[in-house]
Amino acid sequence: MGILEEFKKFAIRGNVIDMAVGIIIGGAFSTIVKSLVADVIMPPIGLALGGVDFANLMWVISEGTTPAPYLTVADAKAAGAVTVNYGLFINSVISFVIVAFAVFMLVKSINKIRELEKKEAEEAAPAAPTTKDCAYCFSSIAIAATRCPHCTSALD
Repeated sequence: MGILEEFKKFAIRGNVIDMAVGIIIGGAFSTIVKSLVADVIMPPIGLALGGVDFANLMWVISEGTTPAPYLTVADAKAAGAVTVNYGLFINSVISFVIVAFAVFMLVKSINKIRELEKKEAEEAAPAAPTTKDCAYCFSSIAIAATRCPHCTSALD
């Protein structure tokens, strides 16, 4: 029973739940970025490079049952050809760069918010006292004083 209790405490802890939410949102964000790259960014780049469809750029290592040329990666796979799909790799690299930049900007924003909150908390916190009152003459004296400069009483 000890292991189950320990796991329950671990799973209920706020950081684990935050991490789970982050992973779910990250997965959804990754899908959006892949669509952005494949459907929005790469078509104009391919058009600018002479109508190249990056998703179908490949090297045929070994032909399949149907002889080459293959117009798409799907055609090559259907024929059983062995290919190196470097166009899909380029799309994945661009997706990674976009996701990494978005995560960088998010972390940077969160750190800035934390710094502002910390600064506000420091400003709101009362300053440490620098003086104290003499117990005998009630004069204001430095907090580190061991003898009152006004009545010369020894202080505790």
